[in-house]
Amino acid sequence: MRDYKWLNEYCLNRFGSAAKLEAHLPTPKTAAQLRKISDDRYLSTLALRVFRAGLKHSVVDAKWPAFEQVFFGFDPEKVVLMGAEHLERLMQDTRIIRHLGKLKSVPRNAQMILDIEQEKGSFGAFVADWPVTDIVGLWKYLSKHGHQLGGLSAPRFLRMVGKDTFVPSDDVVAALNAQKIVDRAPTSLRDLAAVQGAFNQWHAESGRPMCQLSMMLAYTVNH
Repeated sequence: MRDYKWLNEYCLNRFGSAAKLEAHLPTPKTAAQLRKISDDRYLSTLALRVFRAGLKHSVVDAKWPAFEQVFFGFDPEKVVLMGAEHLERLMQDTRIIRHLGKLKSVPRNAQMILDIEQEKGSFGAFVADWPVTDIVGLWKYLSKHGHQLGGLSAPRFLRMVGKDTFVPSDDVVAALNAQKIVDRAPTSLRDLAAVQGAFNQWHAESGRPMCQLSMMLAYTVNH
């Protein structure tokens, strides 16, 4: 694999200056900022990510005020009490997207947040404290203990809330393939470890957040 110096020089050449490159890169939230996010906002964003998957984002976003209303502001302690009959009634509510599997995921993910809150004090503390050098471990945790959080949903959720993470988008996977780190989208433990190792090396060499390295890597793919 190529080192960070190559990655940085490639991106500088593409954008023409360091200032223009920096303007295109995201900035993750600090641990303190992640801790301040309330559990209901984490649950709302989790649900938003689940409903966005496979659907046009603008359509989901336009309906989100109604989702906030029918799910009690995504208060986990209220949402977790929603039973099958309640969810069946929501299937008749034309203000929201009526997808039973995704609707069922909301109280289940509320339970995950409450379980973590009991153990860690808050979901925000749990997310803030997870080391970025094992961010794929957090993806796997969310996929295992949450619902409808497989594929790219866990890393995209983390990106949405501001947790530093790389995202194996099509462009990032193509770039990783070009550098012979993986030959397909990373799903196996071995491939995930290889990708995490590569990002850890670039992170150590540059001091840059994973989200910036991820975007810089995507810029090396020519369309």
